[in-house]
Amino acid sequence: MTFSSQLLENAVNEFAKLPGIGKKTALRLVLHLIKQPEKDVSHFSEVMAKMRKEISFCTKCHNVSDQPVCNICSNPSRKQQLICVVESIRDVIAIESTQQFNGTYHVLGGIISPLDGIGPETLQIESLVNRVKQDEVQEIIFALNPNIQGDTTVYYIGRKLKETPVKITTIARGIAFGGELEYADEMTLAKSITNRIPIEHYIATAG
Repeated sequence: MTFSSQLLENAVNEFAKLPGIGKKTALRLVLHLIKQPEKDVSHFSEVMAKMRKEISFCTKCHNVSDQPVCNICSNPSRKQQLICVVESIRDVIAIESTQQFNGTYHVLGGIISPLDGIGPETLQIESLVNRVKQDEVQEIIFALNPNIQGDTTVYYIGRKLKETPVKITTIARGIAFGGELEYADEMTLAKSITNRIPIEHYIATAG
């Protein structure tokens, strides 16, 4: 792809670094911005810069937040003793879109995957264990992707919480093995949460 402007080429190259954005899509986005009023483009860049500079993570659940504690954890109408454990922030957004869950979340920041160099110590597992003990959590729902890595993570954390009285469940197998939560339709995801099953049954039938 040949460009008549180095500025244009630089902008395209930056957009192309985004996930799922190829050079053609990046060029289309940049050409769109060129057609916009300069003040709109400046506002766009300011919003992105402000977001990156000021965004933080909830000290309780590790979701993205504008405050030390996110608006989900601080919402008095949410069930604080019910925690849905997810792999990533995208999964929180997917579950929230179903409007079927009124508890809180805990974002692990990944799942155990030795082949990728991701061990338990790199994830937010210890903070989850501490939450369960300190906040007298009644139930944990594992909403991890149904694959080998997800099952391994469920099993590991389940063992860590074995001596606590917390009820441990996981979403039903409404999502195909190997699928990803963020791509599941809202109806399927909602039913998987509503029809959650005890972890003992999940481990016995997994695979």
